[in-house]
Amino acid sequence: MAVHPIDYRYGSEEMRKIWDEENKLQKLLDVEAALARAHAKVGNIPEESARVISERANTKWVKLERVKEIEAEIHHDIMAMVKALSEVCGEHGKYVHLGATSNDIIDTANALLIKESLEIVEKDLKELRSILKDLALKHIDTVCIGRTHGQHAVPTTYGMKFALWLDEIQRHIERLHQLKERVLVGKMRGAVGTAASFGEKAFEIERLVMEDLGLKPARITNQIVQRDVYAELMFFLALVASTLDKMGLEIRNLQRTEILEVSEPFGTKQVGSSTMPHKRNPIRTEKICGLARVLYSNVIPALLNNPLWHERDLTNSSVERVILPESFVLLDEMLKVMKKVLRGLEFFPENIKRNLYLTKNLIMAEPLMLKLAERGMGRQEAHELVRQLAMKAFRESRDLLEVVRESEEAMRYLTQEDLESLKPENYIGKAREIVMNVVRYVEEMEKKGL
Repeated sequence: MAVHPIDYRYGSEEMRKIWDEENKLQKLLDVEAALARAHAKVGNIPEESARVISERANTKWVKLERVKEIEAEIHHDIMAMVKALSEVCGEHGKYVHLGATSNDIIDTANALLIKESLEIVEKDLKELRSILKDLALKHIDTVCIGRTHGQHAVPTTYGMKFALWLDEIQRHIERLHQLKERVLVGKMRGAVGTAASFGEKAFEIERLVMEDLGLKPARITNQIVQRDVYAELMFFLALVASTLDKMGLEIRNLQRTEILEVSEPFGTKQVGSSTMPHKRNPIRTEKICGLARVLYSNVIPALLNNPLWHERDLTNSSVERVILPESFVLLDEMLKVMKKVLRGLEFFPENIKRNLYLTKNLIMAEPLMLKLAERGMGRQEAHELVRQLAMKAFRESRDLLEVVRESEEAMRYLTQEDLESLKPENYIGKAREIVMNVVRYVEEMEKKGL
């Protein structure tokens, strides 16, 4: 019976399969097999034993049900797996888990699970980057109103909005590559990290195991790989979630009835409300923003997992069983939903233009002030004059430029041509160049495989 929504509602089947019980068991067995092969290579166990252990270290031989049955008796999950594997290996089973402590197996297996999960995250980030790049280029000249404090500020472009997100996604891709160097590590160092249980050939055994599994050995550990590594991973996942949250929030706001410049896609048979048939609720982006809160909350327990008693206690273990699969599956859901939203994003050009002119040219106050300063009025004097004229236009619900034309003080410095040039579409500065700079940088990183 499924209880947690990540089992039946959130995340792709591909991501969920990585963290299901069967695959987690297989990763533990993969590590045991690699350890047996390493022991055989250095002459610690017979090659035949390593071959048998490797052949049978899989869930076709070692059944999840048998592992659970043993665990119910001995109350130790890793020893239950070791016993189950030893059973199916016959006389060769005596060499299973030789020299290892539980977290040699757990932490190395976790690195394999994290590696597979990050591959999916990276693929989604790169697809999202491609979508955003296309949107930035397509809307590089789509002028819209910029908002600060929720109020109309000065014009910007949708190209700028998408390029801003694009740049942030690119940083996440670069962070991910840096993160892998620190996170994708395993250990074969024994009970307190001294590797005493592996004898004189300890470093060679560990090197062989990690090379076999495609990981790197941690430089130093106690009983576990230090959890600052996991905390960094969780922070990275939460940071990606915060970008998706930011994007979702902006789309939700822009979809509000009073604004309606863009909208997430709405299916032809989609129901918006159980009682209000007209509703087009932004449920996809709302879900993204909601799930982000769970990922944020998982950073705190990850940080608390780093300080443990002496060479290690068990307080991190139960936490990681929850936050690792939960965070990866929920972020997977968020990334895939955001890709669908952006691919189907609907634009309302007439509303974009309406909102651009909604304040009757009040948004031209800044360029008007700068024009007065350019024509010889002091900057502070110009600011105060335009502020007074803007407030007058606001109170009387009139066009700012109309009010300016009536101002003798302002018109001593301005011409009709100056006023006619004050159009929102003319006041986007270097927006086009800024967008192209981001796009060019992203394309350079793509060529480098980043």
